[in-house]
Amino acid sequence: MVLDTLENADKYAGLHRNFAKAFEFIKSIDLETIEVGKYEIDGKDVHAAVMVKDGGPAETAKFEAHRNYIDIQVCPSGSEELGWKPLSKCHSPKDEYNTEKDVTFYNDQPDTYFKMTAGQFAIFFPEDVHAPLIGEGQIKKLVVKIKL
Repeated sequence: MVLDTLENADKYAGLHRNFAKAFEFIKSIDLETIEVGKYEIDGKDVHAAVMVKDGGPAETAKFEAHRNYIDIQVCPSGSEELGWKPLSKCHSPKDEYNTEKDVTFYNDQPDTYFKMTAGQFAIFFPEDVHAPLIGEGQIKKLVVKIKL
């Protein structure tokens, strides 16, 4: 997992062949005014979604991991709390892996929580189980999916 500011995004472009495309997209948009919806960047290899959802308490947050995609999650405005734990320490899946949605949910609890504020991003690799959308009120977020 990586947590940093968008001004440092270029440092991470070399971690994956499609990170440069993902960060170029993020830098090309106005994060505060981008509309809710799905955005194609490079077919199924790189695509994004902007959502506004109600935040909630840490105890009820979905704790999830992906097998085929890396997430770059961006906080366009306000703040969001997220939970994290390495996949190797998660032993209680809620259900079977959903191949269509590329997600497994876990009953385990995060080891740590952190706050992401406007202008920051987090990168979650398949070995990173994460709990998004922790907080009060509506949370706007951008998630860019990068195929492994």
